[in-house]
Amino acid sequence: MITESDARQLTELLGLPETKVEDMTMIDGVGLFFVISPTRRDAECPRCGKRSRHLHENHRYNIEDLPWNQQPVVLRVNRRQFWCQECGQVFSEELAFVKKRRLYTQRLAKQIVGQVLGSSIHSVAARTGLSDEQIETMIKDAGKAYLPESPEPIRYLGIDEIAVVKGQGNYYGVLVNLETHQPITLLPSRTQEGLRQVLSQWGPEVLEGIEGVSIDLWKPYQSLVKEMMPNATIVADRFHVTKLVNEELDNERKAEKRAAKKIAKKAERERVIEGLNGSKYALLKNEGNLNEKQKKKLIEVSEVSPKLATMHRLKEEFREIFESFENWAEGTLKLLDWMADSSTFFNQSCGTIKRWFDEVTSYFELRITNGVVEGINNKLKLIKRLGYGFGNFDNFKLRALLPWVFPFETP
Repeated sequence: MITESDARQLTELLGLPETKVEDMTMIDGVGLFFVISPTRRDAECPRCGKRSRHLHENHRYNIEDLPWNQQPVVLRVNRRQFWCQECGQVFSEELAFVKKRRLYTQRLAKQIVGQVLGSSIHSVAARTGLSDEQIETMIKDAGKAYLPESPEPIRYLGIDEIAVVKGQGNYYGVLVNLETHQPITLLPSRTQEGLRQVLSQWGPEVLEGIEGVSIDLWKPYQSLVKEMMPNATIVADRFHVTKLVNEELDNERKAEKRAAKKIAKKAERERVIEGLNGSKYALLKNEGNLNEKQKKKLIEVSEVSPKLATMHRLKEEFREIFESFENWAEGTLKLLDWMADSSTFFNQSCGTIKRWFDEVTSYFELRITNGVVEGINNKLKLIKRLGYGFGNFDNFKLRALLPWVFPFETP
């Protein structure tokens, strides 16, 4: 048995609320074992809230705790049962440092979750001696503790999707708070009905407070926002609109390259093909971001294809409109001028912009985009690589959302 002085010091070092250390044993190669007991003589009945001192039974459990100096720590805890005089029922006392039906402390679970969010279940399990199942339970408990069922008031919402596996056509839906740049939730698919089900859980207070929603050019999103968010202005995501222009430019590049291969004169054919080879990124990247090699290639393209040179110039003007104009009237007039000059070169893009004109020009007023989703997407790709311990969407969703709200310990 340890001395009374040692017990007080160990109680203070252990730092568990309303408990005291009665004994401590160290077993080489196994770890430290603490016998602890509650300092209160009564407990609160979870049914009626009355406190009782009528002890019914003692129950001893082994609870895993944070290691000390790399030594495993096990707490021998007495979780007592009391009889409540008020409601006549027996109940087990609540312990502030361990959840019901858990055999580890909450602070150990918090540390483990923090490790897993930066690593993988398997590696943390191997390092700590915990099982994969225990760690998955810790993650689920953290989700219940830190992820709200419905979000706080949202001013600007982004609706987008993230590829499950690139190139296979499967997507997770993602809802993003565009002011905080944080994901709100993930959906197992990008269907309108799945989105409706999630949004209906938010309630009218949240939905009616949304002022703007950024979406890609998908009609089901548009109709759902109009239906469920009556006060929201719909904004066509400028990066999706720009993607249309870039794709049309790239299609023309491919067409001219195919046409060049049919040029009868060998010297001219080789000259044009040489000018077009390797020109994709020189044409599609923002001109201000081109390196010297790409700038040189852009000059070569303009020498062999005046049409591509014109389309590239118009593409750059289009991008500049969205970057420069913050006044709705000026931006809208400039976009109309661009469409008048570009309709023969970008017929498909101009047609789409006409159909979505109100949503496209709303960008000049609210200036919200889903560009933040790209950064979130990169983080989720890392999580998918690390999170092979998760076998279904719900577990992946927890793993994806927790890093944004989990209170990581400061070193």
